[in-house]
Amino acid sequence: MPDVSSVNAPWWEKLPEDYYRSSQFTELDTKHPAKVYSSAAMDYLLRTGLASLVTVAMAPQLLSSTSMRRELSLLQFYADMADRADPAEVFAQPPRHVSIDQARSPWLSYRPKGIPSCLIRFTSPYIALNPALRTSYSQYQEGRAVVAQHWTHPGDPRPTLIFTHGYMIDSYGLNSAMFSLRWFYEKGYDILLYTLPFHGYRKGLLHPFSGFGFFANGFAHLNEAMLQSVFDLRILMNYLEDTGVKKMGISGLSLGGYISALTACADSRPAFVIPNAPAVLLADMVREWAPMNRIFGNVMPRNGVSIQDQRHYMAVHTALTYKPMVDSRRLLVIGGSGDRFTPPRYVKLLHEHWAGSQMHWFPGNHIMHLQQGDYLRFMKKFMDECCT
Repeated sequence: MPDVSSVNAPWWEKLPEDYYRSSQFTELDTKHPAKVYSSAAMDYLLRTGLASLVTVAMAPQLLSSTSMRRELSLLQFYADMADRADPAEVFAQPPRHVSIDQARSPWLSYRPKGIPSCLIRFTSPYIALNPALRTSYSQYQEGRAVVAQHWTHPGDPRPTLIFTHGYMIDSYGLNSAMFSLRWFYEKGYDILLYTLPFHGYRKGLLHPFSGFGFFANGFAHLNEAMLQSVFDLRILMNYLEDTGVKKMGISGLSLGGYISALTACADSRPAFVIPNAPAVLLADMVREWAPMNRIFGNVMPRNGVSIQDQRHYMAVHTALTYKPMVDSRRLLVIGGSGDRFTPPRYVKLLHEHWAGSQMHWFPGNHIMHLQQGDYLRFMKKFMDECCT
């Protein structure tokens, strides 16, 4: 694996141009070959469907020469920030006191049966990092309305698991079922399900699908949405602290894993951080995702943008750019050997960048986590140790 921690050159230059073709072998490939390769085949089909939707969202920006010129002028700002790699400069400290409302979940929405729960709502005070985008980015009111569902135990606050969903997969009920959040609740943890910008309750009224707004307005807008995701999550951490929570940690799937890992670079408070199948290198991943790979393969070189440039423009919100503020002994990376959305080669990069972190592989794909009980029990033990 390439060494992305060396000070001689930044990671976006050291990775080979064709890194997306490098080996993604894990020890489970020989231990559970049928499970790994059959689940991988399923992911290829699902990945093409998702990539088609993202392509629809981004195509107007990518195929317009005027839009691309504007994008490239905006993106240089983020490249300069990534060169300095100063977390204090990139991750704005959120205000300590934000007006937060609590309300019952709407009647037709998911409510965990037999568990006290409420919706937490507030208006995000996030201001775009790039001064040139502050006016236009602030106009997306749907992204400013922050929402999370909070499950609590009667009595004193408990250690809390903050869960961050993947791209498009924002349903509280679906995430609860997929990741056995009720089981973690029954084992003593309070649960906070965080909704990312432009998803779920935060989706624009005219957006054709949840998450559309994350990608629909160009790469600079995407950079700001990533940074806002961390900013809003940190306000929720403030809220938990103010209600008496002593220990809290973060986990999430895919895009949620990406945000979980990035939060570990911005804030030292999490007792544990557990990215699950995290999307680590977006610029490289899309080179494998048909039909996005054809558009990126043609449009970017035509505009003089190399793969190193693409990585550089998005490095400001890539966990590989920073040292984690959370002790490596409290970092656990989970990955699927058959995952072809976030293939093992990228998950390994994050684990190796986080020297001293733990790694757990399961023999499944991005959605179908085979032998999930093994890693859930491992997660629970890890969380318990980090919270004591």
